[in-house]
Amino acid sequence: MKKGILERLDAGEVVIGDGGYVIALERRGYVKAGHWTPEAAVEHPDAVRQIHREFLRAGANIIQTFTFYSSDDKLELSGNVTNITGQQINLAACDIAREVANEGNALVAGGVSQTPVFSGSSSEKEVKAVFKKQLDVFIKKDVDFLIVEYFEHVAEAEWAVQVLKTSGKPVAATLCISPEGDIDGVPPGDCAVRLVKAGAQIVGVNCHLDPLTCVRTVKLMKNGLEAANLKAHLMVQPLGFHTPECNHTGYLSLPEFPFALETRAMTRWDMQKYAREAYKEGIRYIGGCCGFEPYHIRAVAEELAVERGFLPPASEKHDLWGKGLELHTKPWVRARARREYWENLLPASGRPKCPSMATPDA
Repeated sequence: MKKGILERLDAGEVVIGDGGYVIALERRGYVKAGHWTPEAAVEHPDAVRQIHREFLRAGANIIQTFTFYSSDDKLELSGNVTNITGQQINLAACDIAREVANEGNALVAGGVSQTPVFSGSSSEKEVKAVFKKQLDVFIKKDVDFLIVEYFEHVAEAEWAVQVLKTSGKPVAATLCISPEGDIDGVPPGDCAVRLVKAGAQIVGVNCHLDPLTCVRTVKLMKNGLEAANLKAHLMVQPLGFHTPECNHTGYLSLPEFPFALETRAMTRWDMQKYAREAYKEGIRYIGGCCGFEPYHIRAVAEELAVERGFLPPASEKHDLWGKGLELHTKPWVRARARREYWENLLPASGRPKCPSMATPDA
């Protein structure tokens, strides 16, 4: 039997999450930008299955159900589909994730995210009813653990944790917040304390900001937990984009969001640095969110191969630190087959008239 998420983390193992499905599938033509709903799990299951497999091959040992924004209130608001329910999407997503996870030593995580109901009415009863409806599917499909992810308000995330905790399954909770705190100004340390007191055993951040900024935010959460004499495992799943102009709303306020983010993409070498920094800060659940592609996850897995004790299957086609270039016909390319070259490279954008940073709109 596979070890559970808490067994792995309690043993000090490095757990690698998967990447960002909505951006990846939007670029592939299976998700509509705007409301970012996951009806592709029903409409195009092979597309979802394929990207799960790529993340698994790259080294992920967590496969998240493609259930981001998969609540009926969000689907109704988006208008993307009128003949598919949230329950249908959640059921299909669980089946696809389990199928792929069983192809490797991976666990299935069922995820819920923030709701339009909260911003519309802030009714605890109504919001919790949305989460309970999704939870019923996750229990029926027996996912391995649950993730509360992409919440701007810690108050709503607390409600989600409280609902998911009734399942008896382990619960992780990640907020899309900056080092300044959640959108209401609650500091990261206080956010972490509230999530743990609500019942989360794993806490951290996801999305909105670049990897090193997210690691810095998780460190603040860790400090808050220590000050309150509370314990929890730490988790980080950041953007795959550079966002030095960080603020409360993150990359949503960048002029390039969402259709011109390519020049901000992290390299595989950026990801290796991220993985190492996260590990140094005591974070053991390390993954990615929007902008993360399978090769980014492979870079995380390669950086932490010694700690994990193995390389991912995808490394069969990728020699470490460019070693495969040693056989290139051009001598200047062969000269790049070394770690020092890639670690110290300052990549050019190829856009001489473009600024290095933008002015956020919000």
